[in-house]
Amino acid sequence: MRRFVLPGLVVGAAVALLALLAFGVEGQGGDSTSIDAKVARGVWPPAPDTNRALPVLGSTRSESLADFRGKVVVLNVFASWCDPCKAEAPILARTQRQLAHHDATILGVTYLDNSSSSEQFVRQQHITYPVLRDVSGSFVRSFGTTGVPETFVINRQGQIEALRRFQLNDQWLSQTLPHILAQRS
Repeated sequence: MRRFVLPGLVVGAAVALLALLAFGVEGQGGDSTSIDAKVARGVWPPAPDTNRALPVLGSTRSESLADFRGKVVVLNVFASWCDPCKAEAPILARTQRQLAHHDATILGVTYLDNSSSSEQFVRQQHITYPVLRDVSGSFVRSFGTTGVPETFVINRQGQIEALRRFQLNDQWLSQTLPHILAQRS
């Protein structure tokens, strides 16, 4: 009988751990107030912190998301040290050339990165769209961002219509952008 006690305890502990994990995962998905949950339900939340001015990379100017009001903005959060960010940079560069004809733009925002590394990344990746520096990380965190890359598609009214919390691809952009670009303000 004693030889079944230890395996029984291990099995019991494993079941308890699985139950806690399942409860935790269920609890995470239940936050109906998050940007992700709203977008998933087809409710377009306003982009946060639209008036917060951030420094433009490689410039003495500052810009805010409000400066792009009336345009479709594909806000891409990235860092120079991020390999998935490097992989999606050519896709975003191609997309920027297409968006320029539709009163739309990519807007890069650096996250947890220093200026010189960000500037080098922009040069190496041939990025021509505006890039803002989130020095404190608080602007990016207002979107619920905790890592990179992340992308948010903001319509002409300043609402988030789509988001991707990991590396994007051409297919996601080609499925996401046309109907948003077709909308008028």
